[in-house]
Amino acid sequence: MKFTRYGKWDGLDWENFDLQKLMDQLSDFFLQSGFSGGYSRRIQDPDKSLDALREAIRQLIMSGDLLDEDEMKELFDEQGYVDEKKLTELIDGLIKRLMQQGFLRAQAMPQNNNGRQGQHQPGQGKTEDAQPVRIEFELTDKSLDFLGYKALTQLLGSMGKSYAGRHDTPHLSTGVEAFQSSKAYEFGDTLNLDVNATLLNAIQREGLGVPLNVEYNDLMVNQSEYTSSCATVVMLDCSHSMILYGEDRFTPAKRVALALTHLIRTQYPGDSLRLVLFHDSAEELPLAKLSQLAVGPYHTNTAEGLKLARRILMSQRVDMRQIVMITDGKPSALTLENGQIYKNSMGLDPMIMDATYKEVAQCRRSNIMINTFMLADDSYLVEFIKKVTEIAQGKAYFTSVMTLGEYVMMDFLKRRTKKVR
Repeated sequence: MKFTRYGKWDGLDWENFDLQKLMDQLSDFFLQSGFSGGYSRRIQDPDKSLDALREAIRQLIMSGDLLDEDEMKELFDEQGYVDEKKLTELIDGLIKRLMQQGFLRAQAMPQNNNGRQGQHQPGQGKTEDAQPVRIEFELTDKSLDFLGYKALTQLLGSMGKSYAGRHDTPHLSTGVEAFQSSKAYEFGDTLNLDVNATLLNAIQREGLGVPLNVEYNDLMVNQSEYTSSCATVVMLDCSHSMILYGEDRFTPAKRVALALTHLIRTQYPGDSLRLVLFHDSAEELPLAKLSQLAVGPYHTNTAEGLKLARRILMSQRVDMRQIVMITDGKPSALTLENGQIYKNSMGLDPMIMDATYKEVAQCRRSNIMINTFMLADDSYLVEFIKKVTEIAQGKAYFTSVMTLGEYVMMDFLKRRTKKVR
């Protein structure tokens, strides 16, 4: 016999809580980039410990943004104080569900020497050799996909337009979906027969009769809109200036990259997207690590970033190649032939600028379009970007963190580029 067990409901049903709502509310915390606020010049590494996650959820709950009014009442005792036991149980339950549903995973990291070595802190454990470790969380592919989807819908919603499913070109091909008139079959075409036109050709040639003799010259195939594939490299400036001057410019740039990742994966399956960070030097990082990125070294090695992006793009067999460069500063570093990095932050160094322009010209000769999104509008930077645009025959946008995503999306979705021959 089946029994139903009844108990007192305390209003804190974390087992059925909407995790997508929680992930959405925590997106700023997950994508933090080391911005410490104000005009501080100190780089602050994002805290990815479980303690930091608990504190972020606690702040959401106490702000009233996560629970409704009745649920909030259940967290207070008769004297009007917060019931810490219930609050802790709720927070731990939500974290547990995030891990069970595949949004997060925990990993043990060795504790660094920061004055707390050997101390056992909440959210930390110990390895078998009694060395203290730090328990950190890591976003899964499911979380990155969700955050990318939310960023994309917010950006497209602000634009007031939906997105298309392919890159349009002026060419026609013999695909599966027919949009245009049919044409005579040629060797190599997809055999997507226009049956009516084929039979009509045979009837016009021989007259109506049975059996009807269909010859090779009678074959007609449907035409569809030719859609091309595109390889994109997002060049993301992670130099220290991206969090200076009282503004976090790096986190919005990360959101744009996440949105592009989701858009390409779901709507442009033939396309590819790669990520290149440039700072004192340049490096490629997997998109799965995007949420963990923080601002890095001080200088901006634009030439090295372009060189790496060009090498990545030229290794792919696609119709179109482009670089989306997001930056806020002038080139101030250069990798020399012996591997050493030459740095000069004072003005526009001629040697650094010449090397940067040469890399831009190399991209142009390789049929790689460079679209630059500049998060500053200083006059000397405007002239620098104008020259880059002139050499690359690409486009430049001078934008802010508020409009960066809209500009990038509009540029990507409205692009009408002919097939590279």
